[in-house]
Amino acid sequence: MFPEYDVIVVGAGHAGCEAAAAAANLGSRVLLITMNMQVIGQMSCNPAMGGIAKGQIVREIDALGGYSGIVSDRSMVQFRMLNRSKGPAMWSPRTQNDRMLFASVWRNMLENTKNVDFWQEMVSGLLIRGDKVCGVRTSLGIEIYAKSVVLTNGTFLNGIIHIGEKQFGGGRAGESAAKGITEQLVSLGFESGRMKTGTPPRVDGRSLDYSKMEEQPGDESPGQFSFLKGTSPFSTDNPEYSPDRRQLSCYITYTNKVVHDILRTGFDKSPMFTGRIKGVGPRYCPSIEDKIDRFAERDRHQIFVEPEGWNTIEIYVNGFSTSLPEDVQYKALREIPGFENVRMFRPGYAIEYDYFPPTQLELSLQTKLIKGLFFAGQINGTTGYEEAACQGLIAGINAHRFVQDEEPLILKRSDAYIGVLIDDLINKGTEEPYRMFTSRAEYRILLRQDNADLRLTEIGYRIGLATGSRYEEYLCKKTSVEDIKNFFRTTSVEPDQINGYLNTIGTAPLNQKTKLDKIISRPQVTLSELRTAVGFVDEYLKKYTEEYTTCAEIELKYESYILKEKDLVEKMQKLENIRLDPTFDYHSLKSLSTEARIKLSKIKPASLGQASRISGVSPADISVLLVHMGR
Repeated sequence: MFPEYDVIVVGAGHAGCEAAAAAANLGSRVLLITMNMQVIGQMSCNPAMGGIAKGQIVREIDALGGYSGIVSDRSMVQFRMLNRSKGPAMWSPRTQNDRMLFASVWRNMLENTKNVDFWQEMVSGLLIRGDKVCGVRTSLGIEIYAKSVVLTNGTFLNGIIHIGEKQFGGGRAGESAAKGITEQLVSLGFESGRMKTGTPPRVDGRSLDYSKMEEQPGDESPGQFSFLKGTSPFSTDNPEYSPDRRQLSCYITYTNKVVHDILRTGFDKSPMFTGRIKGVGPRYCPSIEDKIDRFAERDRHQIFVEPEGWNTIEIYVNGFSTSLPEDVQYKALREIPGFENVRMFRPGYAIEYDYFPPTQLELSLQTKLIKGLFFAGQINGTTGYEEAACQGLIAGINAHRFVQDEEPLILKRSDAYIGVLIDDLINKGTEEPYRMFTSRAEYRILLRQDNADLRLTEIGYRIGLATGSRYEEYLCKKTSVEDIKNFFRTTSVEPDQINGYLNTIGTAPLNQKTKLDKIISRPQVTLSELRTAVGFVDEYLKKYTEEYTTCAEIELKYESYILKEKDLVEKMQKLENIRLDPTFDYHSLKSLSTEARIKLSKIKPASLGQASRISGVSPADISVLLVHMGR
């Protein structure tokens, strides 16, 4: 009935979709197995992509040749660049998306991807020969063979949904849990744990009074995630562009003391507080009852009112994630300004599920115990669409490369936020749902959202994932940015041409002819204002897009910081180049601390640089290793 596949991907969420697309586009024959074909690429929680650090990840996925950026653009109802008031390392794109359109676009792109087959059924186990995976077994007892398998099970592994004192099996509202895989993996020697996440109630937008809320519109000139032109409905390069199409607004309102008091009445029935939930929830996205309990001194919490799409009245109540009884949820919602007459479509709930501590993986996301078996997404202890999608992309790439007997693609911490995320997971592990932040990256000024293509598209093209047209776009941008920087470094401006502008912004006037790069490096000077003030600068830059000029401006303005970070990368690379024997017995080195011997033996780092980032391995331990290696 089935041929032998190169790659089987189990699960069709964000990780699974990216994994299937990547492996197929590289040439592998792929089978994508999902329990429900109608929810491929489903946005299980908030209808949005990107945000702080997450937006950088989506752009990195796109730069490598993944699909998430394009899907997000084609289904966006609003675009915002967050943190514009801060430095460019913090700028993060975010889209509000049409939930149904997002899933529809994902399915359509996969169906139009050569080499992807589909099968709707639950996978109940893996087929193992010796220490290598060779396929999967379904709930109907069908055995499907493959040279590699990628598990992207999301919240479905033994998932339990909690609403007040009620609990029932499920991986998502209206969908059953997946059983069998955890038990088999544990029997093979894997360590598993439990995590928890949650989602807020959905409400009828017609029942809300938006006049009592603060409107949050999209950017006046909306951008997009993809580095390809015209993927956004608001882009003039899009053949279906219409000037009449307007972005949908989000709204902000707040809870209050009355809301908090009502919610407290349900605490004795809360599965979180009564101990029925054993899994650890996300620290940085707590439920509303958790916020009230932990931050009792606060009188209010922010609520984001987010539309679910172009053609629906459904509203996502961001900031009100809860597993309290449904009647308590409803009473509390009605006390929020603008929600006095709210009609609730369905209550919020918490979900508990199995995960596998990611220290059991190699940096390629292949498991250490079973060759050809890869994990990606929430099975590794992460939370968020973007974190899942980038893992799926890397797992799909490396599953293909495993089949082809090629070296895996490993992104370094200095290459991408994707590299930071995977390096953190493998070397530090996680005991709570891992979420990406800009603060996790030590090379933030190098890993900006504007230069993701300059960092990664050449890599994507080299391995065969980024298309020729994408590579040409990259070369055009790379050349243009360098040309703009050279223009600023070699072109001077006279004092009388610019002092009027400098006086208006309160910065020191010139007393002699000065190169433009010295002008743009001043903190108060912006390129848009400089173009207005100095005509020949504007005339020169007219041939370049805003994307190119913005990237060049950032690199000129922050050049000294960029050079410092590059110097740090080069120093760190020396440790990365010192390889470690994966079979070495660290317990034989008594000079190492006890914790270091345990952690190094468990993780088996490939390099001294990786060893230095393992939690519990101190600089003194690294010195011991250097001495032992004769360094």
